Amino acid sequence: MKRIILNICGSISVALGVLGIVLPLLPTTPFLLLAAACYVRSSDKLYHWLTTNKHFGPYIKNYREGKGIPLKAKVTAVVVLWVSLAFTIFLIIPLISIQWLLFFIGACVTWYILKQKTLYLSEASRNEQQTE
Repeated sequence: MKRIILNICGSISVALGVLGIVLPLLPTTPFLLLAAACYVRSSDKLYHWLTTNKHFGPYIKNYREGKGIPLKAKVTAVVVLWVSLAFTIFLIIPLISIQWLLFFIGACVTWYILKQKTLYLSEASRNEQQTE
């Protein structure tokens, strides 16, 4: 059952990552990293497919090799995080203690995303050319 759930979550993450390639509001890299994390625990075949895919593989490879996360993905992830948190904190959750907890979690996630090395577009283009 766990493998099925992880495969479903991984596949949803891949779909959102694909949408993130063309839609400016969705970050690609975090969704593909989540998909890789799901697949590595549930399906060697899907994990191999994702990491060797010519379109998705470089996102994961750049992150794993310490080259960083594209600036667009970082900005989008932080913006989407805080928009959804603000909506939840101010309109959904009435308990102040839970609101503060969500704020603290959002601050920690933001800090983690921003401390990751940034992969600038020119570096990403060079990396893609080198792999071809």
